[in-house]
Amino acid sequence: MQNSLLINQVIVLFIIMVVGFYAKKKKFLNAETDKGLTELLINITLPFMIVTSFNIKYEAEMVSNAKQIIIYSFLIHISLIFISRLFFFRFSKSKQQVFRFITIFSNVGFMGYPVLETIYGGTGVFYAAIFNIPFNLLVWTAGVMLYTGEKDFKSIRKALTNPALMAVCIGMIFFVFSIRLPVPIETSLKLIGSTTTPISMIIIGSMLAGLKYKHIFSDLSIYYASAVRLLIIPVIVYAVLKLLKADEMLLNICVILQAMPAAVTTAIIAEKYGGDGLLASQCVFITTIVSVITIPIVILFL
Repeated sequence: MQNSLLINQVIVLFIIMVVGFYAKKKKFLNAETDKGLTELLINITLPFMIVTSFNIKYEAEMVSNAKQIIIYSFLIHISLIFISRLFFFRFSKSKQQVFRFITIFSNVGFMGYPVLETIYGGTGVFYAAIFNIPFNLLVWTAGVMLYTGEKDFKSIRKALTNPALMAVCIGMIFFVFSIRLPVPIETSLKLIGSTTTPISMIIIGSMLAGLKYKHIFSDLSIYYASAVRLLIIPVIVYAVLKLLKADEMLLNICVILQAMPAAVTTAIIAEKYGGDGLLASQCVFITTIVSVITIPIVILFL
């Protein structure tokens, strides 16, 4: 029964993504609206969703779990920085950069939060927000270094001022000190935050519709990289956390987040720091499409 419910929720996300795809094809959406919706999501709806996810009763067990999941997240991301070399050392430098990036960084913000919200509700978002702290710190530091080979202190500052990370800090203060917002403010934040899921899926659908299909499916190496991102990495994470005897829910959350497609920032960072922006866009496209099949498989496996 639960498996059926989870698969239905993933299908719902896919249908919303198709709506975004249709809207772009019909020219209801364009590059400007995509950019505007993305800014709205990153700077307003997602931070609001994160802050309200911390609006739960303080429990020592949740604090303990939060500490564990942030350790697991650092362990996973830092390990993948080194493990990713092993999967792609035979490829050209430009492909290595992109393929290693998508292996290390999954689409936590646009797809991870919505999927976990449908499975675990606010608790899932709470733990995903904690898991995402190392992601935000590393994507603009280690992620950028994959392309530049050098430290970029502006990127470090950008990571620390990321709206999602700031929302986590605010949410943690509310959680630890049991601060409750006035009902009108709390309700407004929840209502606006609840639009994160549909907006994120519409953006992804719209982005996919905007890509040119001529060469997207011709490079077989992208399918290999996609298999690593969507199936091999979740299996490795599952095996390691099982050995560490991680709490079942925390293990499931980590594995599900690692089963997400390539981070949307893949193409943005590749383009900005001299990487192969076209290849990065292809990876985002194909991993997102294939994940509609692989995410339910991973959930069934769990």
